[in-house]
Amino acid sequence: MAWFYLFLASFGEIFGVASINMYLKRRSWSWLFVLVVCFSLGFYFLGLAMRDIPLGTAYAIWTGLGATGAVIMGVTFFKEAMNLKRVLFLLCIISGAVGLRLVS
Repeated sequence: MAWFYLFLASFGEIFGVASINMYLKRRSWSWLFVLVVCFSLGFYFLGLAMRDIPLGTAYAIWTGLGATGAVIMGVTFFKEAMNLKRVLFLLCIISGAVGLRLVS
């Protein structure tokens, strides 16, 4: 169950970062509220995951999945550029997260 919590925590980070972008564009209380809720849920589920997953592993996977998801969200919804170098380095992040999962 801890790995599922970690997966949920990464969505809190992904949507939290996306809501930072939306808040900076619109400066509304509703986006600020979404931002706080997303990050709060992310930290809550990260805490649940860290009951059974070592801190270093949980944090590295959480940030790796969050960073990868944020890049994908940026390309998909915010029209950020995607090129071969970005794809290569995203694959490095993903392979590192998978490697940590395999050895934990």
